[in-house]
Amino acid sequence: MPRIAPRPTPLSAEARLHLMWLASPALPVGGFSYSEGLEAAIDAGLVTSEAEAAHWLRDQLLLAVARSDLAVVARAVPAWQRHDLARVRELNDWVVQTRETAELRLQTEQMGRSLVEWLRNGEKSLQPAPTNTAATTADPRLAHCAALPPAPTWPVAFALAVAQCLPTPTGRADGEAALREALLSFTFGWAENMVQAAIKAVPFGQSAGQRILRALIDAIPAAIDHAMSLPDSQRQAFTPMLAILSARHETQYSRLFRS
Repeated sequence: MPRIAPRPTPLSAEARLHLMWLASPALPVGGFSYSEGLEAAIDAGLVTSEAEAAHWLRDQLLLAVARSDLAVVARAVPAWQRHDLARVRELNDWVVQTRETAELRLQTEQMGRSLVEWLRNGEKSLQPAPTNTAATTADPRLAHCAALPPAPTWPVAFALAVAQCLPTPTGRADGEAALREALLSFTFGWAENMVQAAIKAVPFGQSAGQRILRALIDAIPAAIDHAMSLPDSQRQAFTPMLAILSARHETQYSRLFRS
């Protein structure tokens, strides 16, 4: 008879809440100050309405985020969990080397540094609360992340935060289920932040923003499936139009965002 795969162990309420915490645009890492080229697209007349903003962000999710940063998080979380520091360094190097403009590189490095600093300060850490009054031992992975040259990047630092708050997987099914939850957190945080950028810069109202967010939510599961299935040889960061717009944005006369 065929073997029945074991049902994954559900995440605890605490772990789920920690992932929601990491996804929040209120997390003090500066994500709200970036539009990832969207503001330049608006200035160029490529995004002028709710429909165009929804189409732009969905394309960015599927063609850029899913094939790049989301795929890196999918590989970096298990690397941090098994303390594979060489693999972490390799993934961080890839992120640094594939940023197509100076401001996109600045964004990933600044947000990565800010998240590491937040984890250091604890707010005061995503690690489970100690069961006694003894001080907890500092996580050595945090020091390694902080020392990544030239800086820890956002997807790699985010993956460490996830590894700290998720339980160590006891089997493949548990590991994949928990990783999927983490990727949902990462992607929803990106989507919510980008919709807020569109609301401010197009501009349009909150109801329009919620409709765009609904469309992005519908596309997120497929983006996560794609990211989890990508081998290293197919991971890519190649978005020529976005790169050109980002380069133009660096000298844009009037702007709200840093990218």
